[in-house]
Amino acid sequence: MRGSKVVGAGHYQPAKVLTNHDLAAMVDTSDEWIRSRVGIRERRIAGPEEALDVMAAEAAAAALRNAGVAAETVDLVVVATCTAVDRSPNIAARVARRLGMPSPATIDVNTACSGFTHALAMADGAVRLGSATNAVVIGVERLSDFTDWTDRTTCVLVGDGAGAVVLTAGEEAEISPVVWGSYPEMGEAVVIEGDRKFTQAGQTVYRWATTTLPDIARRICAAAGMTPDDLGGIVLHQANLRIIEPVAQRIGATKAVVARDVTESGNTSAASIPLALSKLLERGELQSGAPVLLLGFGGGLSYAGQIIRCP
Repeated sequence: MRGSKVVGAGHYQPAKVLTNHDLAAMVDTSDEWIRSRVGIRERRIAGPEEALDVMAAEAAAAALRNAGVAAETVDLVVVATCTAVDRSPNIAARVARRLGMPSPATIDVNTACSGFTHALAMADGAVRLGSATNAVVIGVERLSDFTDWTDRTTCVLVGDGAGAVVLTAGEEAEISPVVWGSYPEMGEAVVIEGDRKFTQAGQTVYRWATTTLPDIARRICAAAGMTPDDLGGIVLHQANLRIIEPVAQRIGATKAVVARDVTESGNTSAASIPLALSKLLERGELQSGAPVLLLGFGGGLSYAGQIIRCP
């Protein structure tokens, strides 16, 4: 087996910004109410021309540029999303066509908000085993399509966008083994069924996340042969600032930069981790080679996480 490493990241967000004040004109809420409960100031909402494959391709193209990898050399595309409407062709195949990739394997993954870290684990395994050399892993969502804009408990949360990373083969493994699993008995806590809108048992998810995720994070560190103090960054699924901050504190990573992109992007489900990671890298807030914990959780109630070395 050979190694796999992340060599670049990129992201795309729609042009339309929806602020808390905008929402207050649409539903019974306020900027103070939203900030105090979830920490979100604004979010991006996709327009008709910003389809899933369009946003995914833009994020992938940015990641490829930043990695210095040509689209023609990509032999695997894995897309994580839970908001695709069409069954075939899948989003990964449409991204490959848009970017002119000759013949990559194209796979879509749906584990909702933990989709990106599941997809990353799949691509990492493929590269390590020699089934792929250059892989693009994308998280993309249009949650606004599945939002009840009259329900203030959910409409204040969601945002649209995409994030991507590029993996390539190397002599050493720079992505740790994945730690993943699910709590099927809590699978109905986050739901998008048929043509129904997104609903969740918010307090149930909050209690589960704040009590369970710190232990999962420490298990990921152990699988990587590290301790929380070794971490240079923490990128959790950007669900709610009231989940992110206490979980990050309880992990015990005293030196880590913590992603808080939820404040300006909202909850973008499978897109949230690569979107937040790309922004941290773009702003130079993570050092090259620093170990960064990625941990997704959400619908299903599924989770997956690993530690990567920053490109």
